[in-house]
Amino acid sequence: MSELWHWQEAERACLGAASTAFSATGVSIDTRSLKAGDLFVALTGEARDGHDFVGAAFAAGAAAALVSRKIDGTGPILEVGHTLRALEDLGDAARARMVGQVIAVTGSAGKTTTKEMLRLACSALGRVHASAASYNNHWGVPLTLAQMPRDSEYAVIEIGMNHFNEIRSLVRLVRPHVALITTIAPAHIEFFGTLEGIADAKAEIFEAVVPGGCAILPHDNPLYPRLCERARRAGLARPLSFGRHKGADARLVESMEAGDGQHIVADIAGQPVRLQLGAKGEHIAINAVAALLCIAQLGGDVLNAAASLSSFTALKGRGARRALPLKGGKIELIDESYNANPASMRAALTMLGAATVKGRRIAVLGDMLEMGESAAHYHRALADDIEAQGIDLVFACGAAMQALWQVLPQARRGGYGHSSQELVPQLVAALAPGDMVLIKGSLGSRMAVILDALTAASG
Repeated sequence: MSELWHWQEAERACLGAASTAFSATGVSIDTRSLKAGDLFVALTGEARDGHDFVGAAFAAGAAAALVSRKIDGTGPILEVGHTLRALEDLGDAARARMVGQVIAVTGSAGKTTTKEMLRLACSALGRVHASAASYNNHWGVPLTLAQMPRDSEYAVIEIGMNHFNEIRSLVRLVRPHVALITTIAPAHIEFFGTLEGIADAKAEIFEAVVPGGCAILPHDNPLYPRLCERARRAGLARPLSFGRHKGADARLVESMEAGDGQHIVADIAGQPVRLQLGAKGEHIAINAVAALLCIAQLGGDVLNAAASLSSFTALKGRGARRALPLKGGKIELIDESYNANPASMRAALTMLGAATVKGRRIAVLGDMLEMGESAAHYHRALADDIEAQGIDLVFACGAAMQALWQVLPQARRGGYGHSSQELVPQLVAALAPGDMVLIKGSLGSRMAVILDALTAASG
């Protein structure tokens, strides 16, 4: 592994003091995933203090530990004023020395999926560094930057938020050449009150785009004009757009299911493009179109980037599919258990409705959280999508999902539970070979419990 941080460079970046010389090949905040040679950053959180794990970090092979108080350790110590601020400083320094091009991705849904598509697309063009998992918050963004190899030619940084000013502080570290907003939907609306408020918060990503940079926006979204105006106020030139709209700079022309994925026909800034994706759903296809528009804007080879997307498959918790043996046959699971808001829920139900199935289409739905005073309305409204998509049975759990359960026709009611665990026996008893089962809910509704139970039942 090549050197990522020399002790003197880290000292200067963090305004810290090293106890002795060291050379780090990575950066970690978690001893469970720390690799030998990493600089361990002892962050202090509400539940745990990283300073308590410095010994474990050295035992795992850490090159040094970044701390904010005296530590009795067995390795090099870099003492700083505040460890989170020092991590931000490292991220800022890593961005400053990076000579490649940076894409920042935010949006109410599809951030991680689009980021992973961009990772693949950029890898066809050069050396790429991208956020791990959903490292998109106040520590995830600076950690991603601090981990960026010196020779990176592209970087793809995911930025999330659930309050105003969160993106503003993070994008100042990222300083992107392209700022992409995937969509605006009522995610975290409890903290914003209106969709316009969400759009304004997402638009903070425009505020640190480098001179000559660009905003890429969802043309089909009702908040598109507002986002355009926010981009212009941030001093950006004409925003580029993507979607199905004929006026979009990158347009999804057609998407057709093909095996476990889909075949896509698109127009990317006037260039006809055909590509395969190993994941289904029109929302996934539009994410791919957005990713390719980013590549075009950066001057990359769009056709090579599109070809690389053939290896993209749906992510765990975000549409991944698998077959499970059950009762002498098998069922197919669609794992959408990581998160949920009205837009992503609607997209998932549409995908289920469009699927070819031998048995029944079954939706297992958990609460969409942080919906505020309109929670009941958003949950009830799913009944229209369930009807339109011909979903055969619905199993629901959680307090908010009661609003949907109460308006479902009796014929579509599969079962209800106050918790995901309570729903398990009802679902297992009802399933039959040939069924396709969508499992979706906010992370806090713990829908992964149901996935684990079905996996165990199939064994």
